[in-house]
Amino acid sequence: MERDVRGHYDGLAAEYDEHWVYDPEYVPWMSRRIAEALRIASTDRIADIGSGTGLFARELARQSRLSHPILCVDPSEAMLRRLGTPPPPTLTPIVASAEDIAEDRVQLPYKELDAMWLKESVHHLTDQEGTLRGLAHRLAPGGRMLVVMLPATIRYPLFEAALTRFEELQPDPAVIEGHLRRAGLKTRLDHVEHELRIDRDRYLGMVRARYMSLLSTFSDSEIEEGIEEMRATHPEPVLTFPDRFAFIVGRRAEENA
Repeated sequence: MERDVRGHYDGLAAEYDEHWVYDPEYVPWMSRRIAEALRIASTDRIADIGSGTGLFARELARQSRLSHPILCVDPSEAMLRRLGTPPPPTLTPIVASAEDIAEDRVQLPYKELDAMWLKESVHHLTDQEGTLRGLAHRLAPGGRMLVVMLPATIRYPLFEAALTRFEELQPDPAVIEGHLRRAGLKTRLDHVEHELRIDRDRYLGMVRARYMSLLSTFSDSEIEEGIEEMRATHPEPVLTFPDRFAFIVGRRAEENA
């Protein structure tokens, strides 16, 4: 979706977590949903593909008593440094892209994975079908893959040009489900929703910081024009809007199935 995804996240790394903790319920809620969708077991070997700072992996590891560290896979070293130095024993940073894992260019601590998830990163993949197929091949028999993504249309209080561009660029969850199915996985597509409440001025600051990678496609002047539009459209001091996600789960068949 972006011309320089890694550069965008390298620049955002230091303040990335702040853009997600404004709602104290969001990260625990999303982490629980991920664990439930993947049916996480304590013995699972797990990877968070496109983990960023490990915000959700850290919380999922806290909620689940895992025998093995979660692999936090991300091409941005700056983002992975936010795991800590050294990182906690529940997380293992892996500097690699989804394509690196899919094409077996990186040796992982686990020969096979029992569970993996990609949260709001599938739109960054140049070859979505090919990369998802390669990731599916890294699953153990019975292994699960979860793609968490925004739907094709969102109801965020953004400026009109951003909403239009989002719809132009965002892949359809049904298409992604088809990719997983053709990779040999048994699939299921569900939707979950979380209501967000955030101070308007804080949200405008997040837009200015380009908290969504989509916003990196706009120039500084376009962002400022968009913020003025948002001020006029949303005069209320607290913004309330639904954060709706598609959850696409693919499961690899058991060997004896």
